[in-house]
Amino acid sequence: MNGSGGSAGRLGVGSSRRLAWLAVYATAVLVWTAACADDLDTRVRSAAHPRTPAASLAKLAADSAWSVRRAVAANRRTPPEVLARLARDTDPRVRIAVATNLSTTEPTFVILAGDADTAVRSVVARFEYVPRSALDRLADDSDGDIRLEVARNPNTSTQTLRRLRRDELASVRQLAEAALAQRSLR
Repeated sequence: MNGSGGSAGRLGVGSSRRLAWLAVYATAVLVWTAACADDLDTRVRSAAHPRTPAASLAKLAADSAWSVRRAVAANRRTPPEVLARLARDTDPRVRIAVATNLSTTEPTFVILAGDADTAVRSVVARFEYVPRSALDRLADDSDGDIRLEVARNPNTSTQTLRRLRRDELASVRQLAEAALAQRSLR
């Protein structure tokens, strides 16, 4: 018996069953993975849809996938109490979506203005519809770039701009001064 023929014969009988089982298993894994991906996509689409009921949005806000929670946070139909909860989410992408949602309330903006993540605070400082109370809080931020964005924001109050005129950074002082001068021309 030649070495290659005998080995191939023995491997062929056991291997064909193993290969068939592996093929079935691999197919099952692929189907399961596709189903999970579809399920995630479905949840994201539901979370983003403007006609999703508030109760469903509240449930989706607790989803384990950050992308679902972010879609809820970006949905303008999300109830304010759900947005307030998402403003404390562990993922900054979710908190940023809350910061750019036109349905976000003033108290929630103030929470976001104190966020530990600089990127979240920066988005709040630059957002065109942020309330003055959040900008006032951000005017005391330890990050000079955040204070610079506050000085640039057209919603910043005159009182806050006057305070920023005394900022330690020259660029913040100059922008605050320019914004105040612009207002006096109106």
